[in-house]
Amino acid sequence: MRKIPEVKNRKIILGISAGIAAYKTPGLVRHLVKFGAEVQVVMTNNAHHFVSAEALQAVSGRKVRDSLWDPDAESAMGHIELSRWADQILIAPATANCIGGLATGMANDLLSTLCLATKSPIFVCPAMNHVMLSHPATQRNLEALSTMGYQIIPPSTGEQACGEYGPGRLPDPQQILTEIFSDEPAKLHNFNVTVTAGPTREALDPVRYISNNSSGKQGMAIAEASLAAGANVTLIAGPGVASSKEAIKRIDVCNAEEMLDQVMREIPKTDLFISVAAVADYRAKTISANKIKKRDLAKTSPTIELEETPDIIRHVAGMEERPLVVGFAAETNNAIQNAKIKLKDKNLDAIVVNDVSRNDIGFESNENEVTFVSGTKERTIAKTDKDSLSRELIDIICTEFRVHLEKRHSARLG
Repeated sequence: MRKIPEVKNRKIILGISAGIAAYKTPGLVRHLVKFGAEVQVVMTNNAHHFVSAEALQAVSGRKVRDSLWDPDAESAMGHIELSRWADQILIAPATANCIGGLATGMANDLLSTLCLATKSPIFVCPAMNHVMLSHPATQRNLEALSTMGYQIIPPSTGEQACGEYGPGRLPDPQQILTEIFSDEPAKLHNFNVTVTAGPTREALDPVRYISNNSSGKQGMAIAEASLAAGANVTLIAGPGVASSKEAIKRIDVCNAEEMLDQVMREIPKTDLFISVAAVADYRAKTISANKIKKRDLAKTSPTIELEETPDIIRHVAGMEERPLVVGFAAETNNAIQNAKIKLKDKNLDAIVVNDVSRNDIGFESNENEVTFVSGTKERTIAKTDKDSLSRELIDIICTEFRVHLEKRHSARLG
């Protein structure tokens, strides 16, 4: 994770809307103050149900603001002056209601009015139930905020207050501070990244196929982390992969041959290729045109002759003019040793390996634990949600291969 710089005297308005995650905000204020920021808390009316103004005032050293009609505040620092005072505005947590209001330009309370009146950067931390977060209306509103220049800090994945599991948790203070205080340009700004995700299906007949348990969650998380890092992202997705953000160019495929075809179409304009998909290694040599009947199989010993599917990542890594190539390896034993063999054998720049024999990570899980292996580096990322893991992986790739990426980008542009 990137180091947080000192931000002495940086003036930050912390907007708190009415979500259960608001109870965490005194800790967030303490972190902001610790790194030298001046914090003015602004609460929506219902946020008081989840955290007290007294607690926030105690850690910020400033009276909490919550009304457009505060005569004391208007005599000193009205809402216009307050919006000009701020170097940054951070809204954490941002509920679905808050996000919807901002997306439509509402100005019905102090916080929403400040956001319309300021020219300062605004950071939004969505925090809500995962079903609410994935609702098309919420996603549309988040896309609208991004278009208007709001900077969205992705929520974390984990157990939620309702007892369910999924994305929608407020990130920890360290992650939030890293996002809002980093003065680094986006690591992949204007770079083209192609990601494969999910399984492939290799037909046996019109209704049966060979496949695996990949959900595409890790590939999707990698694609979204690349997007957050400023990249132009193409996602080539196998069957069953969940819907992706509108900003991601998505190409849906079914089998390994289709995935290879689409990958090779994208590679000439790709700077970084990350092969996360769990491509089936074998397919039927002959596909039956009709459904194979069980009664027919019973007459003879059922035998299916197999042949290898195309090795997509080997094709890409073997090209003379190629992008940076990072592979994923799902192993059940001797994970690191097998990954190093694949790294060399397939001519990859790096490989990310995880142990899918564990039932708490990997396929279909919301969490993962991986080891990044290159010719010079071997680094383990401890078990965490796939979104956080993906952001860290992108940081590692950009740091390890910065010169390589820039050289490829320049060469591709001519």
